[in-house]
Amino acid sequence: MVSILDGNTFMLSDSRGDVDPSPDYPAGLFAWDTRLLSKWVLTIDGERLHALSIDDLQYFESRFFLVPGEPTHYVDAKTSVIRHRSLGGSFEERLTVLNHRDESVVLTLRMEIDCDFADVFDAREARPRRGRAVTTVEGGRLRLCYQRNRHVAETIVSSSEPADVDEGGLTFRIELGAHGQWSTTLQAIGVVRGAGGRDVRENLRGYNQNRPEKRRELGEWLARAPRLTCDSEALEDSYERSLIDLAALQYVGLTSQAKLTATGLPWYMTLFGRHSLITGLQTVPFLPEIARSALWVLSLLQGGRIDDFRDEEPGKILHEVRYGELGAFEERPHTTYYGAADTTPLFVILLDEYERWTGDAATVRMLEYEARSALAWLDTYGDLVGDGYLWYERRSSGGLDNQGWKDSSDAISYADGRLPGNPRATCELQGYAYDARMRGARLARTFWNDPVYADRLQQEAADLRVRFNRDFWIDDGEFYALALDAEGGQVDALASNMGHLLWSGIVDESHAERVAEHLLGDRLFSGWGVRTLSRDHARYNPIGYHTGAIWPFDNSIIALGLRRYGFEEHAARLATRMIEASGYFGGRLPEAFAGYDRARTRYPVQYPRACSPYCSSAGTPLVLLRSLLGLRPHQEHLTIDPAIPEELGRIELIDIPGRWGRTDAFGRGRDHLRPG
Repeated sequence: MVSILDGNTFMLSDSRGDVDPSPDYPAGLFAWDTRLLSKWVLTIDGERLHALSIDDLQYFESRFFLVPGEPTHYVDAKTSVIRHRSLGGSFEERLTVLNHRDESVVLTLRMEIDCDFADVFDAREARPRRGRAVTTVEGGRLRLCYQRNRHVAETIVSSSEPADVDEGGLTFRIELGAHGQWSTTLQAIGVVRGAGGRDVRENLRGYNQNRPEKRRELGEWLARAPRLTCDSEALEDSYERSLIDLAALQYVGLTSQAKLTATGLPWYMTLFGRHSLITGLQTVPFLPEIARSALWVLSLLQGGRIDDFRDEEPGKILHEVRYGELGAFEERPHTTYYGAADTTPLFVILLDEYERWTGDAATVRMLEYEARSALAWLDTYGDLVGDGYLWYERRSSGGLDNQGWKDSSDAISYADGRLPGNPRATCELQGYAYDARMRGARLARTFWNDPVYADRLQQEAADLRVRFNRDFWIDDGEFYALALDAEGGQVDALASNMGHLLWSGIVDESHAERVAEHLLGDRLFSGWGVRTLSRDHARYNPIGYHTGAIWPFDNSIIALGLRRYGFEEHAARLATRMIEASGYFGGRLPEAFAGYDRARTRYPVQYPRACSPYCSSAGTPLVLLRSLLGLRPHQEHLTIDPAIPEELGRIELIDIPGRWGRTDAFGRGRDHLRPG
């Protein structure tokens, strides 16, 4: 599939630029979780076109070079077509037809157009529509409209050149002189009116940026980020690709005061609390505005009541926002859904991390109430059992069974494959809760003028650390249990979640070495990255979403944890192999890839239906770079402690932003750091 995107608006087509209805992949033009074009097929004299080449010009524009007919017509083709499409307030496609004959020719060019206005969930699962669709021709334009009660969506298609417009599309009858050419620009403008009756989703009409403005905006974005020069071409490519993808995923929504980061194309082109926070953590040394926007928007949406349908509770940070039809009619709880147990401690963690890097004390003071509410949630609604641990159990009939980052239904299991009962307390949640309390204590003491509260949080964290290392540690296997079950027993799976514990600082020093050995051992480490689940467990599947696949963001947190505990060789090995893997994906790490052993495959294998780009995967190379250079804020300075393997050579990062202004970091590969 070929994609262009702009924030939460995107177009997916085949290699010819065509969109055909298909249950296999949600091709089409989408905005605000709604498909606005489901058919967009170009023909000349009734023949489909075939691609000669595709130019991926920018994330928001692409160009297709085509000829009509079957491949046998490619030799000395008499006609060729260029499709140049872009996003920037509307979807535009400029069609250029070239006549390569030395005589004139008459051609019939047709664009078949249709739309089902499917919600992204319906598009993925090929479910029938519940409303009524009407197509009309008005003033030389094609108007496609869908209505279900007060929910209305419409797409209007027009052309810069006269066309014969019917309910199935636009037809152009053109005469080209010898070696002549003809062009027209097609424009699709869409709007979605929610069930409330207001024009609440105007991503394709509410603003209009032309291509030069988009290019300027991208140039300014790249200029704000530090500049990387290094000996590793794979690292340079991955870094540049990540910065561009992060720019592509920015969109305006919910408030005009801050841009949001869409999560992943095509399934998650919306705000996810977890991945917005994690991407903020990953990017704060590079583009701190991502973190600030995440904190600001998520604080506005913080839970304020008990709502079982949405799994909402006071102080809780949301899991997901959806804009489509299913949420509008409460067929799913996801208009604002709070079914995540990790977002709330991550909010406090990011707030502290953001201040450590930027020195933005004003934001910490402004969000004091929200941070205190989040910390209070840990002790109240988050502690379902009353034992001081962070648990989860869904209350919504349409909610998630698992509410950590591994949120698929089979993600939390015993080694023998059994699924535990509810509620559940996964290990990484306890690490996050510990870290949130430690960081909250610093914020209370330094910025909120509340040393008594700070002392209480610090003592609670210390007590949690002692109990956690007693209750979660499996003596026989010498690793931390994946979770506690409803009876308080250990869910004895060896999983990547354990690496997040190093990042949080909850791991007892006496256990740290065994944890690092497990993470880089052959049960979890594939040679490309750390798998989500040990390969000798019953539910292991190298292409299982959370049961064996490799998630780049997961590995980025593990790398930071390894550095925190002094395992620089382990961190360097992991970083090097992940950077190497990115080269096989054109520099862009996908949401996840398969967990096959490196000995079995000479390259990392695609995960079926993985999102790409994906915000926290785009943030991963930035974290790996931070880990390799050993970057850490310390008071008003940036400390630099490089641990770079010899094969990566020289790495230099110029103009790193922070409370120190701008500074540079440099490191060179060491002989003793061999990735292996």
